[in-house]
Amino acid sequence: VAVALGFILVLGFLGNFLVLLVFSRFPRLLTPVNLLLVNISASDMLVSVFGTPLSLAASVRGRWLTGASGCRWYGFSNALFGVVSLVSYSLLSLERYAEVLWDPQTSASRYQRAKIAVAASWFYSLFWTLPPLFGWSSYGPEGLGTTCSVQWHQRTASSRSYIICLFIFCLLLPLLVMIFCYGRMLLALRAWSLRVSAAGTRSRPSAAGGGSDCCTVCVLQVGGAAGERREALVLQMVLCMVAGYLLCWMPYGAVAMLASFGPPGVVPPTASLIPSLLAKTSTVLNPVIYV
Repeated sequence: VAVALGFILVLGFLGNFLVLLVFSRFPRLLTPVNLLLVNISASDMLVSVFGTPLSLAASVRGRWLTGASGCRWYGFSNALFGVVSLVSYSLLSLERYAEVLWDPQTSASRYQRAKIAVAASWFYSLFWTLPPLFGWSSYGPEGLGTTCSVQWHQRTASSRSYIICLFIFCLLLPLLVMIFCYGRMLLALRAWSLRVSAAGTRSRPSAAGGGSDCCTVCVLQVGGAAGERREALVLQMVLCMVAGYLLCWMPYGAVAMLASFGPPGVVPPTASLIPSLLAKTSTVLNPVIYV
């Protein structure tokens, strides 16, 4: 576990540091979509700085090292930064959806919308991660006691209601928004590609009549091919994003629900470590998938 956390710490820090460095050195790259990418990298960087080192040190020593207050801080901060990333995924899909279908030109209003989305991701995440500090569920040791998180194993009505809300509004809802937005994007690109192909087919019989018609056909054919390539690239991007989301976060959510509502002891401490590690690998995968 310590070795895996060490790799996650180094790769996650370097990957997100490079992303933030590139955008700081080249501000012209900060499009509305990239503002949300910076937000994801910033939250992942905060996990790498404030979260992973503590769990790495605890794994090396075999016990939690910073006491109950440090455990609560670790659980809260990691939950906050993780939810910010999850919400930013869905906001990123909304921005790309709007860019493709409604507003392809970069404008001041789109920048303003992206800045509001970044702020909203943090307020929304605070809304859902602060309650355990004030009595709606709680943060405490997780797994073998070398990490801290929401107390999934508590079976009180307060704990279970919080876990249900967290699962629905911070894990499932962002996934559904992503699927809807990227699905509509693919359908729109597919329809555009078919229209261009159909226009090229209709223009082909008159191509022999003159050079201008021939040029028109060539342009339409090139446009159709470009549309198909763009459709394939978007499909590849969507599959990578959704697969990365499911791989990193759904096992963690599923284990949390199982620990809360399944038979007592159904999730042994050692088994809960794997979903926790997968969730932390999102800090490594995000710079690769999204940038």
